[in-house]
Order: sequence, then C-alpha cells, then structure tokens
Amino acid sequence: MPPRSIGKATIAFGLVSVPVSLYSSSEPREEISFHYLAKKTGSRVKQQYVDAGTQEVVERKEMVKGYEFAKDQYVIFSAEELKALDEKATGMIEILEFVMLSEVDREYLDKVYYLGPDKGGDRAYKLLATALEETGRAGLGQYAARGQQHLVLLRPRDGVLVMEQLHYADELRAPTEIPVGDSEVKKTELALAKQLIEQAASDGFSPERYHDTVRDRVLEAINRKVEGHEITAEPAHEAGGKIIDLMEALKASLAKSGDKGAKDGESDEKPAARRSPRARKRKSA
Repeated sequence: MPPRSIGKATIAFGLVSVPVSLYSSSEPREEISFHYLAKKTGSRVKQQYVDAGTQEVVERKEMVKGYEFAKDQYVIFSAEELKALDEKATGMIEILEFVMLSEVDREYLDKVYYLGPDKGGDRAYKLLATALEETGRAGLGQYAARGQQHLVLLRPRDGVLVMEQLHYADELRAPTEIPVGDSEVKKTELALAKQLIEQAASDGFSPERYHDTVRDRVLEAINRKVEGHEITAEPAHEAGGKIIDLMEALKASLAKSGDKGAKDGESDEKPAARRSPRARKRKSA
C-alpha cells in the first residue's frame, strides 16, 4: 500500500512552480509507554493543573497563555492574538539559492520528508530532481507550516526529492564551544587507531543490519509479565580487566577484532521481530 500524503505544497524556483505532495520519510512504530496507576486500585491517575499561588485546581477552560518577560511577570495573550502571530501557511516551498550538497553540515538536520509530484507536476518535478542530481547541488529555502517558518533543503535521492527540515544557525552551538583539551596525538597510536578502523570498515551504509535490542528486551519483559511471570534483573556481566594505557587498549582492540573476524557482519538476515504485547494478546484470545 502506498504511503498516505500528509500535506500538499508548491516548490517555487525562478518562475517555475512544482506542485508536490508531502510524505513522512519514516514509519512510526508503536511506542512503549508506562502509565501511572493508583497503587491501591490499579486505576489510571489523572493529571491536574494547580494555581501556584492558591493551590486550587484550575480547569482548562479557565486557563490563558502568557509570556514570562521577567521573573514571575507575564504578559497575557488571547487566543485571537496568538492566532495573529502564527506564520501564515502559504504552502509554498520557496527555493532562495542552490548550494553544494557536500557543503551542508549534518548537524543542521532536524526532520526529513519525501516529496512526490502532485497533479500536473510530473515534468517539472523530474526536471528539478535530475538537474540537482547532475549538478550535485541542493535547493535551500523556506517553508511555512503549522504557524512556523522552517529552513529547508531539497535534495535528490533515487529520482525522489527529499525535503530536509534544518535548524537555523542560531539554534546550534559552535563546535569550538566544546572543550577537547590539548593532548597530542602520537604517530604510533594513530597508526593503530587507523588499523582498527580499517578492520571494522564497510564500503556501504547498511542500517538494516541493526535493530533496537533494548526495545526487544523491554517487550519480552512485558510479555512475560502479561503471562504472569516475575521480572528479575539479569546479573551484570564482567567487562574484563580495565586497560588504562591507550596503546595497550588499541592493541587489545585489534586482537579482539581479529579474533572475531567478519562474524558480526557476515549475515544480513534481520532477527525476527517480536510481537507487541497487544498483538500477542490478540493471538491468544
């Protein structure tokens, strides 16, 4: 079944307009969440809002929104005023410049969407995707949606336009703010580190070889609880002797990596997915 469009927009570059449909780039999976229950009755508890001054419960219809401009001082906005502040959703993805894709730092990436051609936009869509592919460039622009204006990057992938929602520059910390010390890199240690990297290197990117083992463990524990079993903590495994010397750590890592060989990367078969407690319940019903 093809994915469902989550919205429509129009790409504008120069005098060319490309009507497109937006699609989520990922498939959301069921979230594992635990609820607060009353210990005596086992019933769900309800969250309430309390006036910090009077300690009285405040109903949602009695609430207003305000901005704290000084300590404990607020300016209040009505619903109409807040609506007037929202960025108008024009549905226009306006490309302002074309940049080299290789020059876009990965830390700017926030969210990813796929774009598909909407009615009447096939030729212009294909033209833009092909031109970006052959020039190695991406379209940088802005897109207004849900009351906000986003910085976006359009790039091609396998004939499909990908829209990356980016952070604005003032949202990111500069790498120079991070303390890294002033230690020197020794040539012998660098050589061993490079050798260790090469031993575990892959020519391609294959994320399908990995899965969320923590989620699997939690689901398995939940299934066991549903079946009436008690959950006990597994004994901690010894991590082995602690190696303080960096050179010794590198040599030991190389030896361990050599012993394992390519065992960890030989099979591309994904482990069988465990059913969620809900699905398991349905099967046993």
